[in-house]
Amino acid sequence: MAVAFNRLAFTRLPTRIRSAVAAVCRHHNSMTTDLINNMDKKETWDRFYQENNGVRNFKNFEWFFGFDAVRDLILPLLQPQQSSDAAGRALDLGCGTSALGPGIFRHSPWPVHVTCADISPVAVRLLKEQSKSKPIQPGHPSSSLTFLEMDCSVLQTQFELGSLDLIIDKGTTDALLRSREGRAKAGQILRECLGVLQQSGCLLQFSDEDPDARMLWLERESGGLGERAAGIGVQEVGVLRGVCYYCYLITPPSRAH
Repeated sequence: MAVAFNRLAFTRLPTRIRSAVAAVCRHHNSMTTDLINNMDKKETWDRFYQENNGVRNFKNFEWFFGFDAVRDLILPLLQPQQSSDAAGRALDLGCGTSALGPGIFRHSPWPVHVTCADISPVAVRLLKEQSKSKPIQPGHPSSSLTFLEMDCSVLQTQFELGSLDLIIDKGTTDALLRSREGRAKAGQILRECLGVLQQSGCLLQFSDEDPDARMLWLERESGGLGERAAGIGVQEVGVLRGVCYYCYLITPPSRAH
């Protein structure tokens, strides 16, 4: 399915990250460089969120795009099967201060337990404080919203195997793949996600990386093309500010056949 590695597509993101971060951190040039070089480090993100936010001037920071741009891709995946009335379980992996998880909680017409998880305690604290100061009304009375500080490369210490219906990764894998020491961690997170997903569940990776590059990486890191390979698909999300974004949908091996 994938073809030759597209190095241009792989290396172009830091320039746009630099622009996005510079717009938020106009007075923190050293931090902009630090973020680009060390996006796999907890301390980098602690500093980023600490210096650019607070409860009084809180504003959700979105990599790529916000919830509204992908709500029609996400919400249908939470519709319960006809034989089940149990609430779905969704994880926003590497949530930062994004409004993605709260958006699912607010707009899902079906019951869903949403967990927003990030390695940065600063980001998690800001989201918690914001949710207390401006409570969010759920789209379904049985839904819940939780904020959790955790290292997403060890998901199986927090979630049981086969316990999640949906995992959303909006930029987390991209950040790791572009950092100096994050590639191994990105692969570990992918495999952890496949382990904690139900057989009918899926992982959505939103990225601007060209399918020529990302599909090869996903195939290799999820187990290759053998009998136990994960199911991998891709569709174009759309173009925003001249950049084309994709949704990579990965399902556990049992759904690949």
